Amino acid sequence: MKVGIDFDNTIVCYDRLFLRLAAERGLVPKDLPPSKGGVRDLLRKAGHEETWIQLQGLGYGERIQEAEPFPGALEFLRRCKSRGVETCVISHKTLHPFRGAPVDLHEAAKGWLRANGFLSEETGLTLDAVHLKLTKAEKLEAIGGLGCTHFVDDLPEFLSEPAFPAGVERILFDPSGRYGEDGRWRRAGSWPQVESLILASR
Repeated sequence: MKVGIDFDNTIVCYDRLFLRLAAERGLVPKDLPPSKGGVRDLLRKAGHEETWIQLQGLGYGERIQEAEPFPGALEFLRRCKSRGVETCVISHKTLHPFRGAPVDLHEAAKGWLRANGFLSEETGLTLDAVHLKLTKAEKLEAIGGLGCTHFVDDLPEFLSEPAFPAGVERILFDPSGRYGEDGRWRRAGSWPQVESLILASR
């Protein structure tokens, strides 16, 4: 068994960070419920698409260390290690933001994983097991090429890609309950639910 895991919005939660970034600029009320998607929708509705792009550059780059892990994600990796289940991170993201300072987003992501305890003996996750790809096609190829038996991702459109590797069990991470059931994958609303889906038989 080998479990592949997406990074953005699957391991790392940006909800509070993006609310903070937008509130600092007076773009949204500080008491708005923390939601990256909610901030995005408000800014787009107000005609601030360019501002949203700039905030993404900050959130994924210079300010990423302020983002939080989803509850249970670290514990899941630790339990995988204790039960002999191999894990890896496979994600796709640009190397630099579309706007703002030319921060290396791949190094920023690896730094976040290190700072939050994901790269450790307890999880068994090493830098060699973190695969950050530039394109969706490369991410899909890595899932199959690395021999994943399971893959956890927050985007149903990615899990439904025609090129998604056959035979890999797909798990949709849906903590906000935005999506309905789909026969192509199993849905989990939290990391403890992911754990029950994957490790119940281990």
